[in-house]
Amino acid sequence: MKSKDKLLTIFTTILALSSLTVGTVLAQTKLTNQSKLFTNGIGQVRVGMTVSQAKKAAGTRLVGDPPNNNCYYVKPESEPKNLGFMVTEGRISRVDVWRNSKIATLKGAKIGDTEAQIKSLYPGQIQVTPHKYVQGGHYLTFIPKDRADQKYRVVFETDGKRVTQFRSGKLPEVEFVEGCS
Repeated sequence: MKSKDKLLTIFTTILALSSLTVGTVLAQTKLTNQSKLFTNGIGQVRVGMTVSQAKKAAGTRLVGDPPNNNCYYVKPESEPKNLGFMVTEGRISRVDVWRNSKIATLKGAKIGDTEAQIKSLYPGQIQVTPHKYVQGGHYLTFIPKDRADQKYRVVFETDGKRVTQFRSGKLPEVEFVEGCS
């Protein structure tokens, strides 16, 4: 094999491997049911992003209510289902997870977990308050210790026994009981 042919073969191999690596990285950034919820976002989507930025970070179209200046929701066009982003002042302010037992927090908390499990995952950081609409239910609010995260929360809603839905985001929006209503 001539050195020119060897170089071409090496270049082609490097190009193919680079394309494979880029594809893998892009696949990992796409929002899925395996994406982890943080105090300030989910997967690559962060509180404070515009809808356009969040769409790019999610790797999928975000559809929903028509934009307005006050408050509205967008959600992934296809997957994951039962996931919504609250938008206030043109930016993502919170992430809501409804009826989706696959999405979990970084520590593994998810819909269906018991109140005791949530408290054990976040020892000394859960504030319990009565649910506004579910008799016997609670809001289990995770309050971060890290100063950089003080304006964020994760709120788990329960029926008094198990988590029925949860959300994360910035104050005060994350504590809006009725979403944008």
